[in-house]
Amino acid sequence: MNLIFETAIFTRKALRDLLDDLSYEQLTKIPKKFNNSIFWNIAHILVTQQLLVYEFSGLLKTIDDKIIEKFRKGSKATTDISLEEIEYVKNQLIPVMEKTQGDYNNGIFKKYTAYHTSVNISLHNIDDALKFNAFHDGIHLGIVLSLKKIV
Repeated sequence: MNLIFETAIFTRKALRDLLDDLSYEQLTKIPKKFNNSIFWNIAHILVTQQLLVYEFSGLLKTIDDKIIEKFRKGSKATTDISLEEIEYVKNQLIPVMEKTQGDYNNGIFKKYTAYHTSVNISLHNIDDALKFNAFHDGIHLGIVLSLKKIV
């Protein structure tokens, strides 16, 4: 599983760099024919990891509930994003994954409520969730890189 965590942290560093490099306008713009912004995708990655890994394991999530509600699956992207939200997400991306790695290595994930994803993949345990999360991060990284070319 070390490769899963290494990949996740690498991906999150790239996303954090985009949060530093792009303007507020670039981060929050929702281009025509798109449903969301660069920032929405990055925040969504953070939120989805918390839900897939912690919520379905019956454990407390480690990020703000307001962020979870605003960027979870099914949420609608908005250009109404505060600078505080951008800073919060930027500052959580890597530490949250490092905490997850520590929690995994310490064996705190004892149970898991099976979950069937919207792409027809069933998750039955924490290993499934972490592997799917890496896939999910990759999808949204690709979307972010596409959006970057447009904004």
